[in-house]
Amino acid sequence: MEIQKIGIIGAGQMGNGIAHVMALADYDVVMTDVSQQALDAALVAIQKNMDRQASRGKISDADVKAAMGRISTTLNLPDVGATDLVIEAATERETVKQAIFEDLLPHLQPHTILTSNTSSISITRLASRTDRPERFMGFHFMNPVPVMQLVELIRGIATDEPTFNACKTVVDRLGKTAASAEDFPAFIVNRILMPMINEAVYTLYEGVGNVRSIDESMKLGANHPMGPLELADFIGLDTCLAIMNVLHDGLADTKYRPCPLLTKYVEAGWLGRKTKRGFYDYRGETPVPTR
Repeated sequence: MEIQKIGIIGAGQMGNGIAHVMALADYDVVMTDVSQQALDAALVAIQKNMDRQASRGKISDADVKAAMGRISTTLNLPDVGATDLVIEAATERETVKQAIFEDLLPHLQPHTILTSNTSSISITRLASRTDRPERFMGFHFMNPVPVMQLVELIRGIATDEPTFNACKTVVDRLGKTAASAEDFPAFIVNRILMPMINEAVYTLYEGVGNVRSIDESMKLGANHPMGPLELADFIGLDTCLAIMNVLHDGLADTKYRPCPLLTKYVEAGWLGRKTKRGFYDYRGETPVPTR
């Protein structure tokens, strides 16, 4: 099946990044959110990020204009039903995702493929709550979407081969690389990455090192581009905690127990860059460690 029109649910950092790359790859994009403010902010962010790419010579001004013209926004979720492929990029909470799919199902075309950008939740379980488990799969982009080259494609137990191939074709057209992952908690990237971040938080919690020494050690000692606590702030501490809980609940292994300090930061509302405070305080000119 040829995919021409793509619906994106959620206009946050991931949703607007997905809209950005899809529009540049000549797909027509319909983006929806519950907030008009979020949709407006998404269009501003996409324009800014495309302009930055154009200033570096990666795309032309004509490419930017054409791509922005392919993106439409709506507050009406059923409008997304008239697309060939839907990518849900809402909050990383299973109840939220299930409610979205339930509301959308009556408005879908028979051939529409449903996907979720979830970073950890069971694709099989999400698919089972829809009318098309064979045309449902995980479509997990990395953040920031325009920069990161990997997309995890996750089959649920019922996902059929034409659905996988259609999504793989989209990834190829984006110029990105697809990694096929099995449907187990957190898939590949987060199954490895989140326990590392959680262990860094334990290292801080136990006083082995402070925020700066932990991040500098991993950047200079392991050649990581960002330290694990800096990366956690970038991802969002609430997202990190949600993924650790999925790993802990899904695999029933104590090695995935979320660090109590991570829980405390989330309870305080210190979620990282998006709230201006996490393991670093971002309210000044330069980030300052909070521990």
